[in-house]
Amino acid sequence: MQVINTPISPYAQNAPIAYCEETQKCIFIDPGDEIDKLIQVQQNLSLIPEYIFITHGHIDHAGAAKELADKLNLDIIGPHIDDNFLLQALEIQGQMYGMKAQNFTPDKWLNHGDTVTFGNQILDIKHCPGHAPGHVIGINHKAKKIIAGDVLFNGSIGRTDLPQGNYQDLIDSIHNHLLVLDNSYLVHCGHGPDTSIGHERETNPFLNA
Repeated sequence: MQVINTPISPYAQNAPIAYCEETQKCIFIDPGDEIDKLIQVQQNLSLIPEYIFITHGHIDHAGAAKELADKLNLDIIGPHIDDNFLLQALEIQGQMYGMKAQNFTPDKWLNHGDTVTFGNQILDIKHCPGHAPGHVIGINHKAKKIIAGDVLFNGSIGRTDLPQGNYQDLIDSIHNHLLVLDNSYLVHCGHGPDTSIGHERETNPFLNA
């Protein structure tokens, strides 16, 4: 599994495209804005889109998902249903933050322990509340790569001061579902540079308090 991070939106949100090298099949992850930029990346690499994967319902991660789904006739998968209140308020979020957005209900909600596939790749889904109550992550154990959204960053963690955020829930999510992995797992973050479990285990001040 290869992952290409394309920064989008006024919040420099990474909107990854993950793809299977063997089949060229791909998924769009968290298309919050600027879908033409994301489609250009997909077309330049001759990738075959299978669906859109949403980690959580904040506007910078989900605002343009419906537009992209309609344009390419793709299903939207995720997040967990606990983020439904955010998805139904995307248009209001857009008015507040000056971004175009559309409300939507995904074609499939994700639950802890689900798996999703694209090409020959498998993502193990973990429900990781804290930054948002319905946040999910996807772990590819074969490639040792994590689609982490806004759960864990290089040197930091997701905000917990947004609606229904909870600091202790986020810390518990990280310890229970990320730090149980070995140090070599690569973390694709929702903002900023990639990192690794080992680097965050050793240096992240929020995890070593």
